Amino acid sequence: MLMDTIAAISGVNPRKCMRCGKCSGSCPAYDEMEYHPHQFVSMVESGRIEELMASKGIYTCLSCFACIERCPRSVEPARLIEAVRLAVIRQQGKNHLTPEQIPQLLDEDLPQQAITSAFRKYKR
Repeated sequence: MLMDTIAAISGVNPRKCMRCGKCSGSCPAYDEMEYHPHQFVSMVESGRIEELMASKGIYTCLSCFACIERCPRSVEPARLIEAVRLAVIRQQGKNHLTPEQIPQLLDEDLPQQAITSAFRKYKR
């Protein structure tokens, strides 16, 4: 069931990965990550999603998409990491954002685009 959820959220097929490691080699957060991008893809493919969901490393990804740019097979590890993060949030029941909550979240240093993006992402 979790595999289906991650596949639906990410739209990524981890079986396309050929384990070349280019994604991990280009990751600026490599030294800080518990699981590197190529390991993350492998763990998703083998169904070890609950282990990933319990990892603090899913929040270390900078979402810079360097791994996506370097992947010769278009596997998109960052999208898998984001999907696992979102699965954790959904499991915790915190996946909803209402328009009434937005004023509380506003910060003068936060770009409006970030609030709009969060609203689109978490309103479902």
